[in-house]
Amino acid sequence: MPELPPLFSFALLLGLSFFFGLAFEEFYAPNQLRPGGIRTFPLLALAGGMLYLLDTAHLAAFIAGLVVVGAWLTVFYFVRLRGLPEAEDGGDSKSTLMVPLCNLQAYLLGAVTLALPHWVAVALTVASVLLFTGRDRLHALAHQVQIREIVVAGQFLILTGIVLPLLPNEPVTTLTSITPHQAWLALLAVCTISYASYLVQRLIAPREGDLWMAVLGGAYSSTATTVALARRAHAAPEQAGNVQAGITLATAIMYLRVLVIVAVFNLPLARELAVALLVLAALGVVAAWLQYRRARGKGEAVTESKPYAQRNPLELPTAALFAGLFIVISLLSTWVAAEFGRTGIYVLAAIVGVTDIDPFVLNLTQGGAASLSLSAIAGAILIAASSNNLLKAGYTIAFSGRRGSAPTVAALLTLAALGVAAGLLLGRS
Repeated sequence: MPELPPLFSFALLLGLSFFFGLAFEEFYAPNQLRPGGIRTFPLLALAGGMLYLLDTAHLAAFIAGLVVVGAWLTVFYFVRLRGLPEAEDGGDSKSTLMVPLCNLQAYLLGAVTLALPHWVAVALTVASVLLFTGRDRLHALAHQVQIREIVVAGQFLILTGIVLPLLPNEPVTTLTSITPHQAWLALLAVCTISYASYLVQRLIAPREGDLWMAVLGGAYSSTATTVALARRAHAAPEQAGNVQAGITLATAIMYLRVLVIVAVFNLPLARELAVALLVLAALGVVAAWLQYRRARGKGEAVTESKPYAQRNPLELPTAALFAGLFIVISLLSTWVAAEFGRTGIYVLAAIVGVTDIDPFVLNLTQGGAASLSLSAIAGAILIAASSNNLLKAGYTIAFSGRRGSAPTVAALLTLAALGVAAGLLLGRS
């Protein structure tokens, strides 16, 4: 006889199946023809669990029970739903698979709870409930996604699951220690973070004003967000205060984004940068909040915000441009570090800051300046971020005008100065 599982497993099995049946019956309450519910699902789960225990080696009894449940569901649907009008089926197609799948899930839950770690059974139950109760929202989400974005997401899966494993993880030239595998992985990491923010903006489109959209934009690209917000401030002067606060907030989020990217590839370097980046991010949030309060004090109302017109970061031209920048900066960093040491890297950091700092940051995290100390590399990253703030200050003035942009420009310049000071201090340690 097999050893019986502890009492807790049976209690968990009953609790999860009861919860599953309760959610199922509540969701399908208007229709009494659907099999399953608060009594059926616990019984199915108990049956599945007991049949599993009868033969844990070959699972013959459990498989026989699964066949019986499947045959019963087939006969039930053939007899009871063959002539059911679609209007009586709760708006679903008569041939929907959700109801029989939920019954089969309830049967499988018994064996899963008794045979696998308990978190698997809990996760399976919660995921199943969320999937069938979120029908309307999921269908609405599917209608919002454009076919072009689905194709691009498919390309991303190809680049991740096929191209990445095939790339060599050894240097192909003596000019840099970065391998093709590392370069591609860096590209995918940045694109994934940006794509997550892009999808939230495109599909959810929060209606909490420009501050919330600035948070998402900062996770995508603080520079692109600054340009978009500066243009919005120029087009709608009555909302300039809120929009300018959003520019400052996007820069604050940029520091957190850099910290996450560094931590993914180089945890010791992330620890070296953590205090400086977190302090700068906190100061940016405080400055944005003060600007926001000042704008509200002048009577500016928070208006519905729309996603910024940003390109999908997974599009192949965008990814190819990033990869090209990464390779060029990798070669430059290796040469500059070898020829000019820490001073040369700091100058290069100040120069690349007026473009896109991500390739530079990722190159340093993966050993692009291996001859330098960890503290010197951390200082270079802070200087690059500070240089990027100077660029954003220039964009703010150019696209929104000098009038009303002074608080934002002052905040960006202050953060830039503090970042340079922190970078130089780290570099000397």
